[in-house]
Amino acid sequence: MPNDQLAEHLRFAQELGVTGVSRDPLWRTRTTATPPVTAAALSTAVETIAQTVSDETASDVDFNQPAIIRLTPVDALVALRADIGDCTRCKLHTLGRTQVVFGVGNPEADLMFVGEAPGRDEDLQGYPFVGRAGQLLTKIIEAIALKREDVYIANVIKCRPPENRNPEPDEVATCEPFLFRQIDIIKPKVIVALGKFGAQTLLRTLDPISRLRGRVFDYRGAKLIPTFHPAYLLRNPSSKREVWEDMKLVRSLLTS
Repeated sequence: MPNDQLAEHLRFAQELGVTGVSRDPLWRTRTTATPPVTAAALSTAVETIAQTVSDETASDVDFNQPAIIRLTPVDALVALRADIGDCTRCKLHTLGRTQVVFGVGNPEADLMFVGEAPGRDEDLQGYPFVGRAGQLLTKIIEAIALKREDVYIANVIKCRPPENRNPEPDEVATCEPFLFRQIDIIKPKVIVALGKFGAQTLLRTLDPISRLRGRVFDYRGAKLIPTFHPAYLLRNPSSKREVWEDMKLVRSLLTS
């Protein structure tokens, strides 16, 4: 890392209140990130499923019982992305979205971040959290000695709402089952809900994020911690210290 980038990173860590770093090898032994979903990958996933079904329905299998399909997390995520397709299930596909923004990262991550919905940059590039807020999220991840490729990042909604408005109830109801399936495939130890909308949607509550953050909730086999959205921090940098407190809690849960 160039010296100027290193200095910037250290200044950001200091703003968060970081007073040291960990040399524990645990933080440097993570598996690889999910590869981009290509047509070839989708084809491979379909072939894998077909072969698995073929294997499970051989002559020694009881045909009165359902076939058991076993997929790796990578294959399961690829198959889920193929299931979503060029989604037209809700009205967002008619309101100017460019593409579905599925999710990115380590398919076996211990830590998962869930935001609200894609913004303009995400809609154009096809990946979550790639704009200014995404760059800040990367620094937050690095502050606990991880990298973006160590974690998994997704949104409640997979398509950009017009003018970045909040997703509407029918859009959430249509899209959130795909997020649930992502969580169930990845099986993270900790989920960080970013921002008011993401936290309220996942927890089915109207409590403000100021009341939710700093607390730990049980959620689909994981521990869920709400915190401020990186976009909020860009407007309110004084809240970085509270996010750092939340991330220290995340780190303690990951190592427990």
